[in-house]
Amino acid sequence: MIKQEEVYKIGKLGKPHGVKGEINFLFDDDVFDRVDAQYLILDIDEILVPFFMEEYRFRSDSTALVKFQDIDTEDRARDLTGCEVYFPYKLSDNDPTNISWSQIIGFQLIDLHINNVVGTILSVDDSTINILFEVKTENGKKILIPASEELIEEVDIENRQIKINLPEGILDLE
Repeated sequence: MIKQEEVYKIGKLGKPHGVKGEINFLFDDDVFDRVDAQYLILDIDEILVPFFMEEYRFRSDSTALVKFQDIDTEDRARDLTGCEVYFPYKLSDNDPTNISWSQIIGFQLIDLHINNVVGTILSVDDSTINILFEVKTENGKKILIPASEELIEEVDIENRQIKINLPEGILDLE
């Protein structure tokens, strides 16, 4: 059984394309192409299931058409619409010095000044020049933390932690 901590989200499946089982794949990380992956992992009713790819072709920098084995009709492809797509950490080509933003979702953010867990990274907003972590704190509050390389001291992939030197008082902002 595939465990959630063994994978990271790379995208989501869209609508079927054509009548032979192809489906639109909207992705944030093209790791499946860089490492020549044979399969992707889909979240089917909260169960992580590997689906082997027959072929895929890119439509843009963030969209591909994928044909999975045994998905041969538009109706079967439609059943997969909306499924979140994951990729195994162990097959990724990233190393601690070159990790993608999508790989750190779910990591704990640790403030080195107080040596305490700030919270869990829910998402990364990289839509502007100032990249931000959206973090859910231990008390359930959502906060934004700068994801500046100057602040990040260590990325511990094995323990799923990012150690950061937060500016004093930033956790007091609302």
